[in-house]
Amino acid sequence: MKRRKFINNTAIGATTAAAITACAPQTNNSTTQNGSLPNVRWQMATSWPESLDTIYGGAVTICDRVKAMTGGRFQIEPYAAGEIVPGLEVLDAVQNGTVQCGHTASYYYIGQNPALAFGTSVPFGLTASQHNAWLYQGGGLAAMQKIYSDFNIINFPAGNTATQMGGWFKREVRSLKDLKGLKMRIPGLGGQVMSRLGVNVQVLPGGEVFLALERGAIDAAEWVGPYDDEKLGLNKAAPYYYYPGWWEPGPTLEVQVNKNAWAKLPKEYQEIFKTAAIEANMTMAAKYDVLNKAAFDRLIAQGTQLRAYSRQILETARDTAFALYVENARKDKTFKEVYEQWNKFREQIVRWNKINELSFTNFVTNHTDS
Repeated sequence: MKRRKFINNTAIGATTAAAITACAPQTNNSTTQNGSLPNVRWQMATSWPESLDTIYGGAVTICDRVKAMTGGRFQIEPYAAGEIVPGLEVLDAVQNGTVQCGHTASYYYIGQNPALAFGTSVPFGLTASQHNAWLYQGGGLAAMQKIYSDFNIINFPAGNTATQMGGWFKREVRSLKDLKGLKMRIPGLGGQVMSRLGVNVQVLPGGEVFLALERGAIDAAEWVGPYDDEKLGLNKAAPYYYYPGWWEPGPTLEVQVNKNAWAKLPKEYQEIFKTAAIEANMTMAAKYDVLNKAAFDRLIAQGTQLRAYSRQILETARDTAFALYVENARKDKTFKEVYEQWNKFREQIVRWNKINELSFTNFVTNHTDS
């Protein structure tokens, strides 16, 4: 059966089921009439092609774990970008109830609320472990869920790629002058910073990046890191690979859930769903750390030319980023509220990590054979 036909049939079935439910006696959310937990079927839209198995795998992890922990009573079917809605329209689909949930990145939707950038990552912000600390223990998740409540959505962290690479370029960028007029795929506030440095910014879903770069529609593109970039074939479209990905030092992906659908779940299913999201969040970065080094070595062996951003570019980008945050905070009350709380946390954890992690990392790096 073709996927499109399956989706259409699912939609028809869902409509029929809803009609039957509406005519049936109402029962408590937590149990069916005979006391057992109910059978629930959801759809999950994602922003990723299936070929990117690790990032799409975050969605699969949630679906698989929910099914396993409920004995198959609660099943969620994941769909790749474009199968139900385009990859950059997941939030709208969840908000409108087209699907019950979606796996995506909040910074794709800063046009609807600029503070959503903090849910994923912002330039010169938090590493993966720091971001988890902010979300789970530093008030970050509560701040993001407060924003999402206006969209009729509740969100949970559900993946992290760890610090990303700085993108693929068709020509070298040695100075700020080399960035002027460059057409680059880069989303979020990182894109806004690049725009202020003279870059012509484009926002494209993962499945469109290679063709745009190969055909010259763009001159540069960032995606994730060696493993996923290799899968997309970006090394075949541009020779220069830059680091670090200063705009995404610890980008978190998330699962968004329609609040009406969430409220209908038994409490047991809600807790299971949250636990599955935590597992996806914790395991994705670990997978990338294992996969990226091997992919990186393959890329270099195949002729990829590694380049570091110049100090001039990094320092100007950093100053531009924080000037942008202050500017947005003046214009937007919600952004100001999140930014000030986030920045206070950032300053504190950076001072602490300078003592414990950075000192250790510097020593080990300087005493390890390359």
